Amino acid sequence: MPRKRRNFKTGYSYYITTRCNNREFKLARRECREVFLYVIKKALDKYKFKLYAL
Repeated sequence: MPRKRRNFKTGYSYYITTRCNNREFKLARRECREVFLYVIKKALDKYKFKLYAL
């Protein structure tokens, strides 16, 4: 049974975290960081949200 869809509300701030396997920092390689930042940029362009910190 799938999880219920989250109800995000306009004007609210949300704290979002990201983790790697075994709590290891996997973005140490430049290529990995670039892919991660590219995905964040695409999401910003598509969903028009404010990113306060990364």
